[in-house]
Amino acid sequence: MAITAAMVKDLRETTGAGMMDAKKALTETDGDMEAAVDWLRTKGLAKAAKKSGRVAAEGLVAVAVRDGRGVAVEVNSETDFVAKNEEFQNMVRAIAQAALEVDSLDELNNAPLNGKPVSEVLTDAIAKIGENMTLRRMVTVTGDKVVSYVHNAAAEGMGKIGVLVALSGDNPEIGRQIAMHVAATNPASLSEADLDAQLIDREKSVLTEQARESGKPDAVIEKMIVGRMAKFFEEVTLLGQKFVVNPDLTVAQAAKEAGVDVTGFARVAVGEGIEKKQEDFAAEVAKTRGGN
Repeated sequence: MAITAAMVKDLRETTGAGMMDAKKALTETDGDMEAAVDWLRTKGLAKAAKKSGRVAAEGLVAVAVRDGRGVAVEVNSETDFVAKNEEFQNMVRAIAQAALEVDSLDELNNAPLNGKPVSEVLTDAIAKIGENMTLRRMVTVTGDKVVSYVHNAAAEGMGKIGVLVALSGDNPEIGRQIAMHVAATNPASLSEADLDAQLIDREKSVLTEQARESGKPDAVIEKMIVGRMAKFFEEVTLLGQKFVVNPDLTVAQAAKEAGVDVTGFARVAVGEGIEKKQEDFAAEVAKTRGGN
């Protein structure tokens, strides 16, 4: 029976196996889909599919920088234990290096790594290590100079929080200090100009309602809102924040004194935004014993 690309695709989606493994399974079973699934299971190659429903909220963020371009990639695992695995760390480091050659997450999943697409390398790792893993994010920053920083480093260039800072001008030391600042404060944007409009509107609405409760005239309230919004922008924008290294200066002022401008940044933390399932172990034990 002729093995079509559609058949290979269907088997890959069903089992999580690599393309070549799926094609071989169909060839060995003369195109019988159920038999091909069993063939992959006997070889341990369908193992990844069983893990795909599990929440992967641990893992690592790896950063890589080259020629004014920096990337941060997040690869998740189910447990922090796997994040400490040297084989997992080597894979994440290699994925970050591959990310320097592409422009999107889709391209990264299809990028070659050790003779296979990155997506298949990840599938193989799931089968071998025995936990669900996901290549969740890829963030890129470009500039005259890009500096990276990793907080809570598990190995060189990777940890729980990865930061990239782009500078106009060459002062790696101030760049690293600003990157550490970003890791600590998690600013919402570089400046007021690129702050999310919905965030601004929501904050202004809250502050307006608070001011109206004071019972003061509208003209006074308007001035109150202007002042409070200015304070808000100082707190949430990187350039407006007080520099953690020297709180007497804003980040913008500190950068200017160091002879640079901050032109961009990215902060990626492991698992942010992922809803972690809270296990009720007592309930699980009761369930296995036939309890309610």
